[in-house]
Amino acid sequence: MQKISLDALVREHLKRAAASSTGRSAETVFGGHEHVLRQTLITLTAGTSMAEHENPGEATLTVLHGRIRLRSGDVSWEGMAGDFLAVPPSRHSLEALEDSAALLTVAKLP
Repeated sequence: MQKISLDALVREHLKRAAASSTGRSAETVFGGHEHVLRQTLITLTAGTSMAEHENPGEATLTVLHGRIRLRSGDVSWEGMAGDFLAVPPSRHSLEALEDSAALLTVAKLP
């Protein structure tokens, strides 16, 4: 069994993101390349974004801190701490409206 404090991890990675030239930090919390399921903590400083990219499988975002905007084409959804967003199966981008942290859960398609 493994126990991780997401609150502590969020604090640590928000500091890392603030110190990074990219304004981002991430860490796989569970799973990985050899697993179907992967959960990754993503932190972004306010105004930072992840450019448009493909969805590698079924995916969700759970916002743990701050506010984010998930965009796919002309459609966008905003989420704040406590919100759960289903990531569209199409190309999409992610923007931090405030210093933010989200848990990305991906089940890779075969």
